[in-house]
Amino acid sequence: MAASLPIRADPLRVATFNTELGRDGPGLLLRDIARGDDPQIAAAAQVIAHIDADIILLQGIDYDLDALALNAFADIVARAGAPYPVRFALRPNRGIQTGLDMDGDGLTGGPGDAQGFGDFSGAGGMAILSRLPVQMNDVRDYSDVLWRDLPDALLPTVDGTPFPSAEAQALQRLSSSGHWVVPFTLPDGQSLTILAFHAAPPVFDGPEDRNGRRNHDEIKFWQHYLEGAFGLPATARFVLMGDANLDPLDSDGRHIAMRGLLNDPRFQDPQPAGAGGRMLANADHAGDPALDTADWDDPDPGNLRVDYVLPSSDWTVFDAGVFWPLPSHALAQSVATASRHRIVWVDLSLD
Repeated sequence: MAASLPIRADPLRVATFNTELGRDGPGLLLRDIARGDDPQIAAAAQVIAHIDADIILLQGIDYDLDALALNAFADIVARAGAPYPVRFALRPNRGIQTGLDMDGDGLTGGPGDAQGFGDFSGAGGMAILSRLPVQMNDVRDYSDVLWRDLPDALLPTVDGTPFPSAEAQALQRLSSSGHWVVPFTLPDGQSLTILAFHAAPPVFDGPEDRNGRRNHDEIKFWQHYLEGAFGLPATARFVLMGDANLDPLDSDGRHIAMRGLLNDPRFQDPQPAGAGGRMLANADHAGDPALDTADWDDPDPGNLRVDYVLPSSDWTVFDAGVFWPLPSHALAQSVATASRHRIVWVDLSLD
C-alpha cells in the first residue's frame, strides 16, 4: 500500500458512492477499464474526482484478489484530478457459493445460493480510496458473522419452519456484501474509524420476506456492534457509511431499522441534500426529495434515500451534500451516466 498524501487542512471530507461498476463475470471490469473507452467508468471517475473526498467508500465494484481492477480504476480517478494512494478492499460475501439452496427455489449453484447474491465470487464488492493511512492491524471484518448469531435476528420462517431450511440458516452469513470497521490515522495522530457496509435490497423475495428481514438485520448490526455484541466497539470519531438499500419512509422494506439508526443518539444525521433530487420529486413519497440519493424507475420504486454518511455525535459537521446537480450543471450528464446512485459527502472538523 502506497504512502498517503497530505489532506486538506480542514475540514475532512468523507463520502460514499455505489458506483454500480459490477460486470457479468470475473475480470470483465478490469478488461473494460483497460480498453479505456467505457463511458460509465470515465463518468464515475470524473464525479469522484469532482467531489475530491479524503476518504470515499465505493460499493458495486468487482473485487479481485490482487486488486487489479481497483488499482486500475483508482489510476483513472487520479488522472481525473484526485489521486488516492491508499486503496483498500476485502473479499465480499457476494458470489461465494454455499453448495446449498439458500433462496428456496429448489436449485443450487445460482447467484441466490451464494452468501450474498452474485454471479461470481467478488461480484459487486466494496472498496475504499483514501489519502489517510489505514491502521491495518486494527481492521475488523465482520462479514463472516452468521445471521443467526445476531441478537434478536429476524430469521425467515414458513409455517414455523426455518426458510429455506435449518441447514441453510446454520450456514447463512448476515452480510450480503460486508460489514467492515476500518480505522485511519488522522494528521494529529488520532484515529477516524469508518463503519462500512452495503446491505441487500429488501425486495426480490416471497412472502417469507427473507431479503426484507436480512436488510433490516444488516442495518441493525451496527447498533448491536456499538453495544459491544461483537467485541470492543469504536467509541469516538467514527463514521457509518454505505448503501443501506432502505429509505426511512418510502417504498419497500422495514423502515423502522433505518429510522432507528437515524435517531440513534450515537450518530448525527447531517441530512445531505441535492438540487436534482428536489427537482425530480415523486409526488406520492413522504420523504424530503432533496435527501434522495438514488434515481430509480418511476413510479416504483421512484427516487429514494438509500445511501448514508452518519458521523458519530462527537464530530462537528461543517457541510454535507448529495451530488445530484440540476440539468444545467456541467457534470449533470456524467452523474447520470456514472450510476443510478449519487455520491453522498460530509465535511467534518478535525479540531
